[in-house]
Order: sequence, then C-alpha cells, then structure tokens
Amino acid sequence: MSDGAAALPWLVIRQDDNGNRYRVGRYATQGEAQKVADKLDEHGHEQLYWVERVGQSTRP
Repeated sequence: MSDGAAALPWLVIRQDDNGNRYRVGRYATQGEAQKVADKLDEHGHEQLYWVERVGQSTRP
C-alpha cells in the first residue's frame, strides 16, 4: 500500500494570528499547492499561508 506522502507530497499550511498551525490540504505539485496558498492569502486576513514539502518544515 502506498502512503499519501508519495502521491501528494506538497502541503499548504495555515498559521492563525495565535500561532496555531493547520494543514489545509495536500497536493501533487508545488505549483498546485502554491496556487491554493496564493488564493487563500488574497483574502487579507491575519492568517499566513505557505507551501512546504512533506517532512521538510520551513517555518519555525
């Protein structure tokens, strides 16, 4: 059986204004994930959205 990390290795992560982080979704390509993050970021709320590869957190 295959795990989802191989098929959908790109994550969109949301961080709210209290520092809580949530996985928004998993995507097959970095470009697809970035489009989703950019679209969500357009709303202009306090949340931050970014893309990272499964197992490679880039945010502290």
